[in-house]
Amino acid sequence: MHMKQNLAALATGVLFGLGLALAQMIDRNRVLNFLDIFGAWDPTLLAVLGGAVTVTLITFRIVLRWRRPLAAPAFATPTQQRVDGSLVMGSALFGIGWGISGYCPGPGIAALVVDWQNPLLFVTAFVGGLLLHQWWEQRAAPWLRAGSLAETGNAPAASSSSGGCG
Repeated sequence: MHMKQNLAALATGVLFGLGLALAQMIDRNRVLNFLDIFGAWDPTLLAVLGGAVTVTLITFRIVLRWRRPLAAPAFATPTQQRVDGSLVMGSALFGIGWGISGYCPGPGIAALVVDWQNPLLFVTAFVGGLLLHQWWEQRAAPWLRAGSLAETGNAPAASSSSGGCG
């Protein structure tokens, strides 16, 4: 990354974190109450969602007409057009993690500044999940895509241990 891109990323991250704090998205109890629609439901985060969707709809229509972004040589838009098992599983895991912890990645990291204990546990689990996903994509997923371990040539060697973990 170039200096201009790093500064743009830093400024965007700080602005995003301040917005999360202002909207109280870093307060896990507010988020958990928002998700508790049959209990102590707190609908105030609907205003945050509505504001975010409105800003996105307006700015994307404007910005995507530009020839290129301000701090990069080209726009990085998604190329995947279909819903696959990986997307569904990732979405489900995200929702489960959000519902259990009251944090999603942005607010969880921003909350480290205010109350470090709960967010630290979340961020640690989040990073662990990222590493597990990276391992899965590199080691386990190719075996599944190929249909069997033997077809890929990556089948683990026979082991004399009863657990199968070397």
